[in-house]
Amino acid sequence: MAATDTALWGGRFSEQLSSLSARFSNSLSSDLTFVQDDIQGSIAHATMLGECGVISKEEARLIVVALGEIAHEITANGAPPEIECEDVHSLVEMMLVRKVGDVGKKLHTARSRNDQVALDERLYLKRTVSALRIAIEDAIRAIVSKAESSIGILMPGYTHLQHAQPVLLAHHILAYVSMFDRDVERLTDALSRSDVSPLGSAAFSGTSWPIDREAVAQHLGFSGITENSIDSVSDRDHVIEVISDCAIIMMHLSRFAEECVLWSSSEFNFVRFPDTLTTGSSIMPQKRNPDMAELIRGKTGIVYGALMNILTTMKALPLAYNRDMQTDKQPLFDALGTTTDCVKMATELIDGAVFNADAMRAQLAAGFLTATELADYLAAKGVPFRTAHEITGLVVAHCERSGHQLHEVPLKTLQTFSTVIEADVFDALDPVRSIERKRSTGSTSTIEVQTQIALWKARYSQIPS
Repeated sequence: MAATDTALWGGRFSEQLSSLSARFSNSLSSDLTFVQDDIQGSIAHATMLGECGVISKEEARLIVVALGEIAHEITANGAPPEIECEDVHSLVEMMLVRKVGDVGKKLHTARSRNDQVALDERLYLKRTVSALRIAIEDAIRAIVSKAESSIGILMPGYTHLQHAQPVLLAHHILAYVSMFDRDVERLTDALSRSDVSPLGSAAFSGTSWPIDREAVAQHLGFSGITENSIDSVSDRDHVIEVISDCAIIMMHLSRFAEECVLWSSSEFNFVRFPDTLTTGSSIMPQKRNPDMAELIRGKTGIVYGALMNILTTMKALPLAYNRDMQTDKQPLFDALGTTTDCVKMATELIDGAVFNADAMRAQLAAGFLTATELADYLAAKGVPFRTAHEITGLVVAHCERSGHQLHEVPLKTLQTFSTVIEADVFDALDPVRSIERKRSTGSTSTIEVQTQIALWKARYSQIPS
């Protein structure tokens, strides 16, 4: 595409674009993703033009019918390769003119490609962000189901990747449900700000034609219209917000993936994934690699890069529309596509995970996980907590020297550290009892974890009982 007679803007130019300029500025390969959105927006626009008397109702009907045919043809066969054009808007208009002649040239009355692409992006976000949200909800249901079936499994909890305190496995993995639930909220919130139609803002200053922007918005399922025509065509906050949400989702997924990698290692041996989700080595026959988790972790950089891309593009653009904004599409597609795929892959990992309860329980015997329980025990006996903390530290130091765990230290030895210690101290040092002693809302005791499971099952009600 280089000739000015095939460009929508070519009337005032006497020379063609250079071949490099034409290739450099062409966006069709990326914004073909919007083709059905563009057609739906055009159908709504043509319908409104007919209803407002800008074009005749018969002309509007011809355009709408032809656009419906074009939508079907592109779905079945793709874009006609013989039509050379610079963007998806030009493609649709040229296909329309082929079908209905000069009547098709009336479609662009009272609009610009500036408000057209802004509309296409918002329509695209409405469907793709909804699909991503559904995928996250599926992941939540998978985690809650796995937590419910694993309610009796104990494991060491970690801070700084060091043994900290005993917890239920279900409690640990439900932490990701809390993360993903916030992701669902953020996406829902972002959709509410995307759910306004910019069409009718034209190039940036509006139009003198007697159009009905609200009718177009209603036809397309928007909740309203944008308020300022300049902002309507120059705003990409909705794109930035969605990509930012995707970056946060990927951060959560990457944390999850990291634990999949660690937990499936020989050193942890906490989880095993099925053959369908692991790969081998071309040289080491014994290998069983957590590649799907590693790829989730690696693909996080794609989405982070997309966010930096769009922020950098928009950071110094004067009002209103600038051609720089053409480059917003690829980061959006990369972010949404990558994030959706990774969420679905994580769901398969969750469904396929088989936890090694014995290996987890074995780790409870190391690392002095009930040290905090000993400090709390002393505090409950009237010892100031800071003093109790110090006494417990001395007991742990003794254990390290003697090679014992806390529950292995004789009562008489423990009593040399504090006279308030009695035989009931061993109840506090038992990992199972330490878990069940937790009383605070949202804690790791069985009753609190069951309460969390019930909450999530109610919120995401498709989880089977």
